[in-house]
Amino acid sequence: LLFQRRNASSPPCIRSWIPWIGAAFQFGKAPLEFIEQARKKHGPVFTIFALGKRFTFVTEEEGTEAFFKSEDLNFEQAVQQAVKNAVSVPAEAFYQNHGNLYSMMKGKMSPSNLHMFSGSLCKELHEHMAHLGTEGTGDLNDLVRHVMYPAVVNTLFGKGICPTSPSEIKEFEEHFQKYDEDFEYASQMPECFLRNWSKSKKWLLKLFEKVVLDAERTNPSETASKTLLQHLLDNLQGKHLGPNYGLLMLWAAQANAVPVAFWTLAFILSNPAIYKKVMEDLASVFDKAGKDKLEVSEEDLKKIPFIKWCTLEAIRLRSPGAITKKVINPIRIKNFTIPAGDMLMLSPYWLHRNPKYFPDPEMFKPDRWKEANLEKNAFLDSFVAFGGGKHQCPGRWFAIMEIQLFVVLFLYKYEFVLLDAVPKESPLHLVGTQQPMAPLRVRYKCRE
Repeated sequence: LLFQRRNASSPPCIRSWIPWIGAAFQFGKAPLEFIEQARKKHGPVFTIFALGKRFTFVTEEEGTEAFFKSEDLNFEQAVQQAVKNAVSVPAEAFYQNHGNLYSMMKGKMSPSNLHMFSGSLCKELHEHMAHLGTEGTGDLNDLVRHVMYPAVVNTLFGKGICPTSPSEIKEFEEHFQKYDEDFEYASQMPECFLRNWSKSKKWLLKLFEKVVLDAERTNPSETASKTLLQHLLDNLQGKHLGPNYGLLMLWAAQANAVPVAFWTLAFILSNPAIYKKVMEDLASVFDKAGKDKLEVSEEDLKKIPFIKWCTLEAIRLRSPGAITKKVINPIRIKNFTIPAGDMLMLSPYWLHRNPKYFPDPEMFKPDRWKEANLEKNAFLDSFVAFGGGKHQCPGRWFAIMEIQLFVVLFLYKYEFVLLDAVPKESPLHLVGTQQPMAPLRVRYKCRE
């Protein structure tokens, strides 16, 4: 790779012999490994020139403040092209809708509204756990997906709106998995390069035309009875974009929650002392196992903070490689001036591995979350998995609650034996929670 500095004040820039492509191939093959090598060689701030764009990475805490608060950076401009590629929402419609839909989501999914979801989500999780039977063997990631996916979809979109029956779900899952797997590349590249992905996207958008029609047909007049999808449709300008926003909402609700639930369980089950503590906590609130259809309220979850700590610790260890904003006016970070037009990439994955903030950063240590003021809905310093400032993920409290609830019900109902070692995370993705590199097979059976 050619290494070139445009001027003394801009960060080191990595590019290649082929002008427009830049470092895209090496970078695209395994972005996390590429970033790790670049950090070692060039320090915590560097630029990668790829596909005709400049991506400037910030991998340490200098710059976090500016990233979340500076008026010289813009979130909408950074994601607009990705949204256009991923769900075909044109720029002007995206800008018109973004603020309004963000506020609606933030309100509906705020901590004070979670009780509106927890009862129906609990029922749904039980219903789909029943499909796993009383014992079996399988890949933990698949087991999590088969239960969580339909339960969460029915809770947010309304029962019977999206395909969740075993017969319909197979085709749907194949398309959704393909869509999710290549989402990152597809959000950056023209669709013609990704034929199969494009096919799955079209299939999903077609399905969502029906989903949206059903949601509109059954849309109740009183607010309390509406699903999140119906709230979204009520607030959307440009009704023809309902299917596109429906698909975006589905992706946002599923793409991270399922792998985080997988990692939370994998870390708990592979740490005997932590597993024992979790089971003691469950027994102290819900008695010994054996109750069928255990009802777990939001209040119950507050009595077992350790499971919330486990969830947050799994998120810390498997956070996205980058969250992004567009530089609209030159901005100074460390001793560098980042030019306008760059995509500024802040890396939660590396920030969460900074021993200054997280001693023994590679260790799964739920107890470190004792220090966070979670009653006041505050995370630990330098924890940026959900973004920061005014663009934090509006569904973050719902996501943490759904994962906690799932982990409680799953561990309460079944005993697990791990048949494989916990896999490493895949270095292939920069956006979203890291996926496991290999299966993690488990044997499970109902507790006596």
